[in-house]
Amino acid sequence: MEERYDSSDVQGVLHRPADPNQHGLVLSHGAGSSHNAPLLIALARSLLLLSYPLHPPNKPEQLRTSFFADLRTPALFVQGTRDPFGTVEELRSHLGLIPAATEVIAVEGAAHDLKRAPAMFQQILERMLF
Repeated sequence: MEERYDSSDVQGVLHRPADPNQHGLVLSHGAGSSHNAPLLIALARSLLLLSYPLHPPNKPEQLRTSFFADLRTPALFVQGTRDPFGTVEELRSHLGLIPAATEVIAVEGAAHDLKRAPAMFQQILERMLF
């Protein structure tokens, strides 16, 4: 039996198995996902973050890293090298704040939409930290 979470605090629908011993999948989408990080982290055993919005475009001083120090969940970031919400280099410079295991897969030439990422699907699956 699967629990379903649907909340006004979270954009999207979250799914996880009712049995905590099963590997669950937590899905979230939308621009508000980074603001809902504490709820998502509480539900997940590991995270796959696609195009993490590290900061608004052209506003690198407005970092979205306030929860990074509390992150105890292994995280795999897939980030485009031309993402206006945070480059791979910018993201890597802040991963030291996260005490859990982290890894970054750079999608060469991709922006926030990660249009080049489907060709890397196998590599992403192989490196997932689940």
